[in-house]
Amino acid sequence: MIDPIAFLHLSPTTLADVLSRNQVMDCGIRPLWPGMARIAGPAYPVRCAPGDNLMLHAAIYRAPAGSVIVVQAGDLEYAVAGGNVCAVAQRRGIAGFVVDGLIRDVAEARANSFPVYARGVVPFPGGKEVAIPLNTPVVCGGVSVAPGDIVVADEEGIAVIPHAQAEAVLARAQAKAEKDGAETLDAWESAHRARIDEILRRKRYAG
Repeated sequence: MIDPIAFLHLSPTTLADVLSRNQVMDCGIRPLWPGMARIAGPAYPVRCAPGDNLMLHAAIYRAPAGSVIVVQAGDLEYAVAGGNVCAVAQRRGIAGFVVDGLIRDVAEARANSFPVYARGVVPFPGGKEVAIPLNTPVVCGGVSVAPGDIVVADEEGIAVIPHAQAEAVLARAQAKAEKDGAETLDAWESAHRARIDEILRRKRYAG
């Protein structure tokens, strides 16, 4: 079994080179402050009803340590979490939140260095009325996320690796990272210019 921590050494940029486009979340979900640490871990998916945050509040007590809680929020009107929820999640070993929705008290999460990736911030909280099964597949940032899928997030983006593909993706991404790391800028520039010039030649570009 792959240790999700192995993915901490791989940027979503490198992972995107070996994944399909539908495995990388849209750019609207982003770190809510500069310098946020990269996170990697198995997904614990949560779905919240519109105007409601009950299930995320329940999930922080049920998700295993090391998990990335991935939230399909019901709207972009109400916050699904605030400072205390983030602090308790951090204390219980949750790696971070990836939220297709909004949070509040972002300053508290920032002060505690708890990683939260979301669409934005709003001060008004949701209610706690609607119970929905936890740890079942959700759609977050346009990507289907199932329990145990590996989520890797940093300032470059958010990649989701299906659990069944994790070993193969890790091997391909590590090989890509090693190849890129061994190449000098001069060598890259030479190969890149030759490739671009060849493409332009085929397109009969005369500029």
